[in-house]
Formats: sequence, structure tokens, C-alpha cells
Amino acid sequence: MKWEGDAVVEVKLDNVPRGILIDGQWEEPSEREPIRVTNPATGDLLLEIANASPDDGMRALRAADAAQPAFAAMTAQARSGILHRAHALLLESKHELAAIMTAEMGKPYAEALGEVDYSASYLQWYAHEGVRVQGSHSRTPNGRGQIVLSREPVGVSLLITPWNFPLAMGARKIAPAIATGCAVVVKPAEKTPLTMLFFAKLLEQAGVPAGAVNVITTSQSSATVAPMLDSGLVRHLSFTGSTQVGSILHGQCSKHMVRTSLELGGNAPFIVFDDADLDRAVTEISAAKLRNMGEACTAANRIIVDERIADEVAQRLAAHFGTLQVGNGLDDGTQIGPMIDEASCRRIQGLVDDAVEKGAEVLVGGVLPDGPGNFYPPTVLRNVSRDAKLTKEEIFGPVAPILTFRTEDEAIELANDTEYGLAGYVLTENLARAMRVSRRLEIGMVGINSGIISDAAAPLGGVKASGLGREGGVLGIDEFLEYKYSFIVDED
Repeated sequence: MKWEGDAVVEVKLDNVPRGILIDGQWEEPSEREPIRVTNPATGDLLLEIANASPDDGMRALRAADAAQPAFAAMTAQARSGILHRAHALLLESKHELAAIMTAEMGKPYAEALGEVDYSASYLQWYAHEGVRVQGSHSRTPNGRGQIVLSREPVGVSLLITPWNFPLAMGARKIAPAIATGCAVVVKPAEKTPLTMLFFAKLLEQAGVPAGAVNVITTSQSSATVAPMLDSGLVRHLSFTGSTQVGSILHGQCSKHMVRTSLELGGNAPFIVFDDADLDRAVTEISAAKLRNMGEACTAANRIIVDERIADEVAQRLAAHFGTLQVGNGLDDGTQIGPMIDEASCRRIQGLVDDAVEKGAEVLVGGVLPDGPGNFYPPTVLRNVSRDAKLTKEEIFGPVAPILTFRTEDEAIELANDTEYGLAGYVLTENLARAMRVSRRLEIGMVGINSGIISDAAAPLGGVKASGLGREGGVLGIDEFLEYKYSFIVDED
């Protein structure tokens, strides 16, 4: 497999570790059935890698716990140096890593290159942010003494990353952990572990101390994670994934009052008002809907359009979707790669069929193709009923359902009619309306006249069933820090 664009990049797997990383040692357990990592575009086997047991998970956790004191005591400047070196190494390996990511996850190679750049930006951001962690000093109002407020690492952190952004979600968690001195155990998704294994090797080269970053790949996620959370050694859980799993993990964390950072499911509305530029509408809706083939929690899940322009928007969007090239992400010109697996394709088709049964009209796509590979065509649905399942569930695929509204209040009511509250988008030339609607939306992130909102400097996260805490930006480092208050009495 190769990319036939400006540069030819072979998929090289020789530099991907096959084992798990515990206390600075790569281990390859041989007693268990290995994890078989396949290419979702072809079904071809890429690699067989170590399948860690629950006991392996506990060994990794104990290694992180043993490394924690020394890692926390390391100067912020020294940890910043690790991140700066990791940033340089990541960019040096950009093409090799992007090809691995595309091979195991499916996204177009150009998007994978973008994810490497995006991931590197987190390493750079927290390399700078980690040396700026500050406390405060003041006198008590009654003059009795002094209040000293300091910041300390929360401690050992368990980081669970998803399959859809196998590098970015890891970098977004690992970078602030290193910056603050929190030793970690990382559990990447079973479907896409190769990217994280490669990244962990780069972190070793950058100088991460043994035991500070441990990586466990396993097909027994719940059986491996549960005893770790039950042990009392984990002080912070950071999880990106479904609301259902996040809720279970949140409950398991309650026993030892483990801090939780949870980025969970989404049902993002994209509201288009009648004053919007229609060419821009197509561009921004496509960006919010089709990035990563729609396999993103922040993807536009419901396109809510003023009824006076809905038909025009639908037709223009369908015309654009119909021109997009679907195929292997490593093939020249591919714009939409495969879904992660066959089950995902079947689930998406079920959601489309349900919408059609309830009155929706398919303008383009909408039919699962025959043949090899887990491909689903870019699809636009018009006249979608509010009762359709895809208005309540994450589509996680390249399907754009269009609903209509008459008034601003109706648009907001439609947008908020969901248990989720991660991201949303507003398209209008009226800035006052944009800000007014943004304030009323029950979501954690709003894109105003933009379908792309992610940035290393921004705090990303949601409300309601979409999670707790924030990742990225200044607030993202707070998830890995505790406050300590010290009182100093004034001497007579």
C-alpha cells in the first residue's frame, strides 16, 4: 500500500512495537491469543500484537505508582524538555506515522498527516504551559497569617483513548500528564493500537523516564480496567468514548473518589439561518460532517436549516457529497475512507433505513455498497422527522440529515432536544444572533461560522451526557493538578 500524492509513503510497520510497555520494558506475552490489527479498507492483517491480561494491567499500574514520586519531583523545565523533544520526533516521523494511522483506522492519508500536526501542537502547547503552573500568596483578612496556594500533580493517571483519533486523543492526554509530572498507564483502543505503540516509542526516545508512561493493549478492556480502578492506585481517569462506557467508569471511580475527565458522546446540531452564504454553508457543513468520515463525537449529527433555504442547502450539499471519492485512505485522491468495521456500516444503514421509513428522502448515497471493504457513501437526507433514530443517536458516519425550522426559538429547541451537549455549530451573518443563540445552546463548544473548532489552545469538552472536565488549553492542565492550601501564622 502506498500514497500516490506529492510523496510516496510506504506503510512501514517495522518500527511499531509488538508488545506492551511496562516500566520502560517492552514485553510480548506469548500465552494469550494476540490482538489482530487489520486494515478496515481491505481486511488485510497488519500486525499481531500483545494481548495484555488484567495482571499485566496491574503490573503497569504498579510501575506507574513506583515512578510517580521521582517523576513529580523532576523540574518542570526538564519535563518541558521531554515534550519539546517529543514534538520534534513526532514531526520527523510524520509521514511514517500517518501511513500507519491510515492503514489501521482508514482515514485519508491527508487527514492523518493533519492529525499528526494537530497532535504535535499539544506537545508544544504543554511544553510551554507546564512551566507556567502557578499558585498564589496572600494575607488573611484578619491579619493572622498568610495563605499560600500551590499546585501539585494529581498522581497516577489512567488514560483510555478511542479508535477514531488514535494519536490526537492520546497526545491530548499524555502531554499535560508529562507537563505536570503525572505517571500514566495508557490503554489504546483494541482496533487501532499501532499508532499509540509507535508514539510511545517516540516518547521513550524523547527521554520519558521508565515507568512514567506505560502502554497496555488488550482485548479485555473492562476486565483489565476494573481492577485498576478498584486498587486505589489510580488518582485520575481520563476517558474518551461512549457515554454508556463513560457512565460505567464514572461509577467505578466513585469508590476511591478518583478524579474523572470524560469526553463522551455527542449529537451536534448545525444551525443554518436564512442569511447564511450558501456556498459557505456547504463548505462548513461538509467540514463538520465529513471530517474523519463523520466518525467523530464533534461531527455535525443534525443539520437544522431555516425552511426558506432548506431545499437549496440540501440540493447543494447533495451535489457536493456526490462528487467525493470514497476508497482506501492510502489511495491517491481518496476523500472519504472506510468505516472502522462492518458492524458500523450495518448500524449506519439501519439508521438511514429508519429515517426513510419515517418520511426522509435520500438525495444522494443511502445504500450500503456490495464488495470488499467497510465503505459507506456520503449521504444527504431531506425532510427528516424528529422521530427518526438518527436525530437521537450518534450516526458516526458520513450521513447528513436535514431538519427544518421556522423561528430562532424553534431552532434552539430542536438543537437542545437531546441528552448530549458536546459541540454545535451556528451559521449566520448576524453576529448578535450568533452570540445570542450560542448562549442558549446547551453544549460545551460552539463553532460560529466554522465547521472546525478543535485547537490545542482551546478547552474541549461537553455538558449533560457528553461528559465532565475539559481537555486542551489552559484548563486542560488543571485536570492533572491538585490545589494545596498552606497556612502560615504570623509570629508575634
